[in-house]
Amino acid sequence: MIKNRSKLAALGTLALASVLALSSCGVSQDSADTAANGASGATSCVGTSDSSTAAPTELTLALVPSGDAKKLVDTVKPLEEALSSRLGIPVKGVITADYQAAVEAIGSNQAQIGMLPSLQMSQACDKYGAVPALQTVRKDKSSYAAQMFTNNPAKYCTDTPAAGPNGMLYCNGTASGNGPAGLDAVSKIKGATVSMLSPASPAGYIFPVAAMKNAGIAIEDVSPIKVTANDASVLAVYKGDAEVGFSYWDAREVVAKDNPDVGEKVVVFALTDEVPNDGMSISSKLSSEWQTKIDQAMLDFAGTPEGVEALTAIYQITGMAKADPDSLRKTQEAARSIGLG
Repeated sequence: MIKNRSKLAALGTLALASVLALSSCGVSQDSADTAANGASGATSCVGTSDSSTAAPTELTLALVPSGDAKKLVDTVKPLEEALSSRLGIPVKGVITADYQAAVEAIGSNQAQIGMLPSLQMSQACDKYGAVPALQTVRKDKSSYAAQMFTNNPAKYCTDTPAAGPNGMLYCNGTASGNGPAGLDAVSKIKGATVSMLSPASPAGYIFPVAAMKNAGIAIEDVSPIKVTANDASVLAVYKGDAEVGFSYWDAREVVAKDNPDVGEKVVVFALTDEVPNDGMSISSKLSSEWQTKIDQAMLDFAGTPEGVEALTAIYQITGMAKADPDSLRKTQEAARSIGLG
């Protein structure tokens, strides 16, 4: 059992983020370029390891909040306990300030495992040799669409918004969740106030901004409101602080727990090209034996009912599968298309 679990968030912020954390409201252009481009050339990190390293006596798992960080502190506990039990050594979860802090934590060996978005999995591979071991599965998919949503459907919807399978409103063919869809409406964003995440976020920035560029809309053509998480982006539109917002599909389901009418007030009107799912990267400073142990421990846990329940609570994960490094690179390509690399 791991002691002092209530201090996870503080530990994550102080131990990891204090060294290399970026602003939670955005990153500098240099940092964004590094995030998108990684090292000087893409490398294959499959099988990369340090065979001379001693067996670890404990492991640190870096996570980044996709919503309320305080909730993540509690929801990560079953995963810590399951991995600790299966690996025979303590596994401690820490909450980092942002995606790049998690990557740098792995690079500096402050964390040996990272739950990262696709862009940062490739970056951790290129910069530090971290192995992109597993990708998440949600609703039987290893990819997802970033969504654009609004509180002004009359402006963006070419048809009448209708309830999808989850009871929330969609228009322009977006109810399936499969992108791309509704992108003809993106040109109408010009001049709008838009909630978006930092440039390191695939769903909250990279793919939607790439869709904007394809529609002839630049960042300078809108009024950005920078938010720290996907649910905050939804809430910005729900509360009227922004007319349009970006997030993963469908982040409204998280917000609905406390705001049951969000699916009526916030309507999804466009979906981007499919984004590779996030996943788990493992430090190359661990031996190949330990990389395999960690990989199998996570796969084993994800294949159990209690594992699905725990991972769903953390990141809405319903399963894990072997990572596809080539697929992960699609996020880097999208980032470069908008000048982040």
